[in-house]
Amino acid sequence: MKPARPGATPADDDADLFRREMRDVSPVRPSNRVAHRREPPPPVPVQRLEDERAVLEELARLAGSADDIEIDEDHAYLRPGLPREVLRKLRRVHWVVQDELDLHGLTGDEAALATARFLADSVRRGLRCLRVIHGKGLGSHNREPVLKGRVRKLLARKSEVLAFSEPPPAHGGGGAVIVLLDSKAGP
Repeated sequence: MKPARPGATPADDDADLFRREMRDVSPVRPSNRVAHRREPPPPVPVQRLEDERAVLEELARLAGSADDIEIDEDHAYLRPGLPREVLRKLRRVHWVVQDELDLHGLTGDEAALATARFLADSVRRGLRCLRVIHGKGLGSHNREPVLKGRVRKLLARKSEVLAFSEPPPAHGGGGAVIVLLDSKAGP
């Protein structure tokens, strides 16, 4: 290394030294490769989503049609061939409620569609016991429940619904329904 110039700072000497050492160095050539994304985005099952939407709309439309399903006076439904013990356990909320849907503030059509979607999603997730809160209808026109009958008719039409019943007051009473789904109806 050469002796320092008079009046030069150590930083100037370092810069001169660096330039001298790097005079024969050439820049690295850029690579001739494309940088790909690491993972592709997840696929969107557009056709399946469209099919499910169409089915749910059809179910909601059917739920509003004429009364061709009779529901007991005590607001319970049990699929034919099942023991009455299932209904008794359901009334007492014997099984753990795994998910619930609150329909307050929805119109009849919106509630039917939301209920159909909720059931389809619950079946897909493998859930067995659900609570659907439809309210008592105290805010409805003439204080008559609109959603109560409509939701229960929809539930009675669904093949994956084994039973449903009005729960005790601590679990919603006349403003809700506990639903038991078939375990074999899942994906």
